[in-house]
Amino acid sequence: MTPLHLEPVPEVRAEGARAVAGAALAARRIVLTTHVNADGDGVGSEVAMVHLLRALGKSVAIANPTPIPDRYRFLLEPLARHDRSADATQALRDADLFLVLDISDAGRLGHLADTIRTRGILTACIDHHLSPGTLPDGPRLVAADASATAELVYDLAVTSGWTVDVEAARALYVGILTDTGGFRFSNTTPRVLRVAGSLLEAGVDPERLYESVYATAPIGRIRLTAEVLETLVVEPEIGLSWVTVPAGALQRHGVTADDLDGLVEFARSVQGTRLALLFRQLANGKIKVSLRSVGDLDVSAFAKQFGGGGHAKASGASVAGSLDEVQRLVLGAARGVLAPRGASG
Repeated sequence: MTPLHLEPVPEVRAEGARAVAGAALAARRIVLTTHVNADGDGVGSEVAMVHLLRALGKSVAIANPTPIPDRYRFLLEPLARHDRSADATQALRDADLFLVLDISDAGRLGHLADTIRTRGILTACIDHHLSPGTLPDGPRLVAADASATAELVYDLAVTSGWTVDVEAARALYVGILTDTGGFRFSNTTPRVLRVAGSLLEAGVDPERLYESVYATAPIGRIRLTAEVLETLVVEPEIGLSWVTVPAGALQRHGVTADDLDGLVEFARSVQGTRLALLFRQLANGKIKVSLRSVGDLDVSAFAKQFGGGGHAKASGASVAGSLDEVQRLVLGAARGVLAPRGASG
């Protein structure tokens, strides 16, 4: 079933869509991948592409550097054999086209980065992040004004005349739903709402998808949330709030890093907050810092000084050092950004 209304695609996006589609049509074995710790947009975009490419008779596989999070595995139920993340390196060696989704930076592909760099094959990319891009050469459908990568996959399908069936529509809707925070964040545009409406016309059940993504939390995730919120610190005079994931918390509650998704939003929701942060220890010894902003503060620019990036309102960085060292460094920089306005007001 196709949507009753197909949202027109801006020409600048259509040009990139035609280039990516041409590469896909010329390939026989296409491997899709996304960043480590894939989110709803990365997984939704991948799953939608599997449906679209299978309908064209292509051999297609998903090969991610980390397992697909449990909360999104329901999208894979009809596609289990296409998920080759468990043997991702071998899947990449079998491909004649890579399609990287929701990231332009090879550094965020984890242990797969070297294989993708050295295979020497065409590497297409669909992404909505502001990034100079460090992937091997290939066609690009990149638009920073898109609300989600899933919106760009929709544009690819519309431009190419590919049928968006209900399964592809469900995956695209999940990508848009999660990256716009349930259509609450500032990246919710009139156009993406029209795209979402088009996906609803294709047969998407919004209540069921909301329940699948947001209303199936294991008890460990709730207990983890409670423990992390106990660490909340607020400096109301400058609008700074942050939380910290205590050492061993994931193991104590039998959860994964995916269960941290959204926790920084609690810090952002504190009245008067302009900058919210979440700190957690990574297995590689670095500290992951998640950043969210309220108002006109650009956390993408802020994150760049620590080697990170993302969107103006939602970004992140991985910083070398102990938790105490990184917190002193990052919070000190945050106070420097926030204090002048706070002091004058």
